[in-house]
Amino acid sequence: MFVAANGPGQPTAQAGECIVQARELVGAACSVALFTGAGLSTGSGIPDYRGPNGSWTADPDAMRGSHTAIYAAEADLRQRAWQRRLASPMWQAKPNAGHICILDLEVAGRLCGVVTQNIDGLHQAAGLGEEKVVELHGTMWRSRCLSCGERREMSETLDRVRAGDPDPSCGNCGGVLSSDTVGFGEKLDPLLLQRAEEILGEAEVVVAVGSSLTVHPAAGLVARAAMGHADLVICNGQPTPYDALASLVVPGDVSETLPAILGS
Repeated sequence: MFVAANGPGQPTAQAGECIVQARELVGAACSVALFTGAGLSTGSGIPDYRGPNGSWTADPDAMRGSHTAIYAAEADLRQRAWQRRLASPMWQAKPNAGHICILDLEVAGRLCGVVTQNIDGLHQAAGLGEEKVVELHGTMWRSRCLSCGERREMSETLDRVRAGDPDPSCGNCGGVLSSDTVGFGEKLDPLLLQRAEEILGEAEVVVAVGSSLTVHPAAGLVARAAMGHADLVICNGQPTPYDALASLVVPGDVSETLPAILGS
């Protein structure tokens, strides 16, 4: 067992030393799972949420809109949300080296799967099959009716906004449309949670990448794996609440540190 780089009472190791140790730990494991957050996609030009340049930091209105009850109640807020969706950098984003290096584990037959909080679809764009990715918080690539649950391709709904409809409603029941993502006040899909727990439960090593590990119940899955059988490696630009549970904490830009750990 490696010593956590930033654990209580332990000296902080240099990033390079942490990367070497993490590479050895992951390389020795027969089964590895990834838990990924918004920090992984910042290297693809998609802002995170809570960081210094995060979308919620820059625009508190966007954070208010992430609360489903508020979004459903305020038409003006929804109209602004649709304009933000039109302008989102997500539509042009490409997988970065952090996404692509995960394929090395898949090719080697050692990847249990990826549990992600991200809604951008970049893991699949990098080449992972849908069966290997659990999108706990949904996807921006579909729209969803908050009343009847009907889902459509997001491109169809955005076309309506471009055509002049500032707040498109559901064509099936007339209800409020949103992205097919999980907002505050909504519960995660229990089947997805079960599958995520299975993936993390299969792994000898869990690598948590680019997540603040503050959003629950998703973050609790990582904690349970670390307190159970798995070695936990945390790669993040900032400290997390679970650093003390980790076998290793690797600081720095995850689009650089993760390829150094996983790359062949």
